[in-house]
Amino acid sequence: MSLSRHPSVEAGLKTIHHEKSEKHHTHTEVQPHGNAFDVYGDEDEAEIKYRTMVWWKAAALMLAETVSLGILSIPSAFASVGMVAGIILVIGLGVIATATGYLIGLFKLRYPHVHNMADAGEILAGPIGREVLGAAQVVFMVFICGSHVLTGLIAFDTITAGASCSVLWAAIAAIICLVLTIPRTLNGISYLSVASFISIISAVMITMIGVGVAGHQGGVKVTANLKFGTGFLAVTDIIFAYAGHVGFFTFIAEMKEPKDFAKALYMLQIADTTLYLIVGIVVYAFTGAATVSPALGNTNTLLRKISYGIALPTIVIAGVINGHVCAKLIFIRIFRRKGVHSRHMTTHSWTGWLTWTGICIAIWTFAFIIAEVIPFFNDLLGVISAIFASWFTYGISGIFWFHLTPASERWTTWRQKLKTIFWSGIIVMGAFIMVAGLYASVNSIVEGYRTGGFPSPFTCADLGLQ
Repeated sequence: MSLSRHPSVEAGLKTIHHEKSEKHHTHTEVQPHGNAFDVYGDEDEAEIKYRTMVWWKAAALMLAETVSLGILSIPSAFASVGMVAGIILVIGLGVIATATGYLIGLFKLRYPHVHNMADAGEILAGPIGREVLGAAQVVFMVFICGSHVLTGLIAFDTITAGASCSVLWAAIAAIICLVLTIPRTLNGISYLSVASFISIISAVMITMIGVGVAGHQGGVKVTANLKFGTGFLAVTDIIFAYAGHVGFFTFIAEMKEPKDFAKALYMLQIADTTLYLIVGIVVYAFTGAATVSPALGNTNTLLRKISYGIALPTIVIAGVINGHVCAKLIFIRIFRRKGVHSRHMTTHSWTGWLTWTGICIAIWTFAFIIAEVIPFFNDLLGVISAIFASWFTYGISGIFWFHLTPASERWTTWRQKLKTIFWSGIIVMGAFIMVAGLYASVNSIVEGYRTGGFPSPFTCADLGLQ
């Protein structure tokens, strides 16, 4: 079903030419659809044009952003919860992530001026909502960038067998990501995304072939009897594997035809769910209880180095996409005021470029610090998934649905009643994931430090998988 056919979206796409009474606008007021309310304005004479992506390029960006690190934690999640639960979680969370992603597309078409979660927060709760969701998106994406720097560090240490100080490898990873983040539009990065996707697919294929050749290394559990904390930490890894929704508004904003977003979303969800199932089942089936995370570490030393070498592009490029979206949010916030954007957004001015570059440097500096201060892969993903992905990927879409659907329409038919119950459940689900996931992740981190399982911050020790 096309996004533009949804009744709430059709209402949002009509231009309002006359004033309506406040009584009729208290819940469903729509911004006029036109260049004056588009985040980038009229681009006919612009030096830098943003709205240039076709749907498949948006799909490539979404695949690169979502699949890159998420797929590396799937086999270990299967090892924790068992084969059956792993399969059910991947499919179930994937289906729900598709529904919530579709709702984000509806919300964007309903309010064309929305560029990021901060703009959505302003619609939902005024200035307070804008600041809360804007800050949350920035923090979340900086942490994701940090996880990419950490994974880059692990990759370099693995490839070189710890030939240099790990702090240096983290710095190199951050600098490479910084340089590739500098282009101002997502259209150019979309081509890199294709290389990123090929990179991660090739790397996991080598891993799967490697574990297959090595044969079965341990028993496979159909089900698992776990403590709540241990089991839910594995669930947060799978949740993180679908945590690309935070960038969807920005991707749609730079598409030629925002209504084509559904095509990109379906391509993403079919591809990532299929990949997660294949990689999770195959790697866990052969490695069993010995499964490690990141997944590329489950082969012998030579194949491990080859896999990480091939995976380097996706580790970097996926980080670049997240860094770019984060920088774009801050950049837009600086140069857009009440629907009118500054010329620095669409011209090659010194002010525009220096501001953009400075934002990118700040993001990757913080990402480097996070990677060095929090040197543990799965638990880092668990914390940020619990606090942020629980809402950006799931809970917030339920709130969007209630905003788009007037109270008078929520209980009119059995279909509407089911939708109301479903989206209420999504909000509750987001809250539960946040509380339970944070509890499980913090417990795991405390236990890791208690047993001395984590290296100290800014250590030169070899953090690679040898």
